[in-house]
Amino acid sequence: MKNNKTKVHNLSIDEYDEINNPPPEVVDFDNILQKAMSRRSFMKNSAMFGASAFVLGSGLNILSSTDAEAAFSGLVNFKPIKADTKDDITVPEGYSWEILAKWGDPLFTKGKWFDHYTRGTGETQELAFGDNNDGMDTFYTKDGKTIIAVNNEYVNRSIIYDNRGTKLPETADDVRKGKAGHGVSIFEISNKNGKWEIVKDSKYNRRITADSRMEITGPARGHDLLKTISDPTGTLSLGTWNNCGNGKTPWGTYLACEENFNGYFSNTDPNADIPPEFKRYGISTKDWGYAWGKFDDRFNWDLEPNEPNRAGYVVEIDPLNPSSTPKKRTALGRFKHENAEVTLGKNNEVVVYLGDDERGEYLYKFISSKKYNKNGDNSKVLEDGDLFVAKFDDNGKGKWLPLTPETTGMKSKAEIAIHTRMAASAAGGTTMDRPEWVAANPLKAEAYVALTNNKNRGKKPNAGGDDTSVNGPNPRINNQYGQIVRWTADRGDHASSNFKWDIFALVGNPAVHKGSNAGSKNITKENMFNAPDGIKFDSKGGLWIQTDGKYSNSGDFAGMGNNQMLYGDPKTGEIKRFLVGPNEAEVTGLTWSKDYKTMFVGIQHPGEKGNSIWPDGPGTAPRSSIIAIRKNDGSRIG
Repeated sequence: MKNNKTKVHNLSIDEYDEINNPPPEVVDFDNILQKAMSRRSFMKNSAMFGASAFVLGSGLNILSSTDAEAAFSGLVNFKPIKADTKDDITVPEGYSWEILAKWGDPLFTKGKWFDHYTRGTGETQELAFGDNNDGMDTFYTKDGKTIIAVNNEYVNRSIIYDNRGTKLPETADDVRKGKAGHGVSIFEISNKNGKWEIVKDSKYNRRITADSRMEITGPARGHDLLKTISDPTGTLSLGTWNNCGNGKTPWGTYLACEENFNGYFSNTDPNADIPPEFKRYGISTKDWGYAWGKFDDRFNWDLEPNEPNRAGYVVEIDPLNPSSTPKKRTALGRFKHENAEVTLGKNNEVVVYLGDDERGEYLYKFISSKKYNKNGDNSKVLEDGDLFVAKFDDNGKGKWLPLTPETTGMKSKAEIAIHTRMAASAAGGTTMDRPEWVAANPLKAEAYVALTNNKNRGKKPNAGGDDTSVNGPNPRINNQYGQIVRWTADRGDHASSNFKWDIFALVGNPAVHKGSNAGSKNITKENMFNAPDGIKFDSKGGLWIQTDGKYSNSGDFAGMGNNQMLYGDPKTGEIKRFLVGPNEAEVTGLTWSKDYKTMFVGIQHPGEKGNSIWPDGPGTAPRSSIIAIRKNDGSRIG
């Protein structure tokens, strides 16, 4: 791989990370595996395992078709669709979709329309919608305008640089274009004659990229580990990139979450010793093909050894104040953030649930020191608070373990904020199967986390050497399908230290397997999927599930088709398929218009392996996009 550039551009982020940051091997893992197998030594049914059987709620009852329709009558009702492998969007009967925004669409009249041959320049990309849109939310001005803020996670190297043989960045402008393809896009949209479109030149339109000015806040602000040559104070940084999921605060700000930040750093010496702190976060001597270090010393850690410590945070942005400076909220910890689900405790504490998307990493919770004030200034609420890691017991109970100097052995809250993964390991959290999005039920004090998969479960420890034997919420060795775990906060208070948990859905393929890999009873041949990733509740308490999994439609994944979006009923456990995406795409990001009559859905990296021409057709580049979905009768969706 090192010398074969024709293959480099086709690797996904996950594949890059696996090659460049392999987890440590354990010589004596056979003993661990045998112990794990003995704990799950027999199976009572497809939804309950062995001696330390994990808890499954009533949501796993099998429903008849009549019961199923009745269960959904109070929520979003539609006829579920079949899986497919079309290079297109499929939605249920009675629904229609259209494109709202595509990668490269200009946000300003001085921008240029997307050029399918050149794929644009650094200048045009800085004035246009970024690539690989992910998490997003809608915001509303007092005079009725609709603003969308959306993450642009990364750029597809083989697509954005497809105008040369290497399919990789080669010049300074290539890197400028790549940086501008990352970050966050904020723009106004309007509904004209029944069609949603971008409002060019709106005062709210702006691009936040890998070169935008950021303020560092919270316990790590000014710490020696954040000081660099260009910022000796450790209080200001440039840029945000690889923003995956998102969050929205009660006071109307947007939270962009930095995930695989490690893949952009390199060292001019390929044989340099990598510090253990860097290894835990996957930072290597080579990047993942972005070449930013060739033209920007920030990304060479031999020149700026503290720069990697300034990435991996949640960034708070005010979409309705275009002159505001984004703020990196170090109090929420540093790791590969998926999303930031914001809710409130009983006493108006701001509670943020956070997942670290890597095999065997952890689920976190932040509780603010300051209370949310509905009529006051909440601009500093996320600057200070307490961070916790989840500990799941096999008996269906769990607790939030505080990350403090006493529980972690670290010197300060600042050190915990910078080296959060090591703090969680020291505190004794439960290793999880790649925690993706967290969603809090708006109708009760419960939350869900999508655990997308973990091929190393029961085989290898995580990057810190922590045991990843099977455990309650992660019950399968070599977990290739994933699961959705939910918990209910003690005393109905998200700020509580204790919770009860169960598994809402153990994903699998009942057409191919029996037993655990068939999935729980609410997974059927008609609704099966793999790799739950994005999850989000609508206003009525319906759970929307988006996938980023295997789309081979063969072998263990036969019958699953392309990635999709499904709808789940938390009360009954029923799940049914609502949307199927185009070839080689991930379905990610979800928000609604103010009247809930339009649902905005993200389609990311169509044709990531070269096998899609969506959405523009033959002879064009595949382009990540946001689509707008409506019911033909004009009624609400959620």
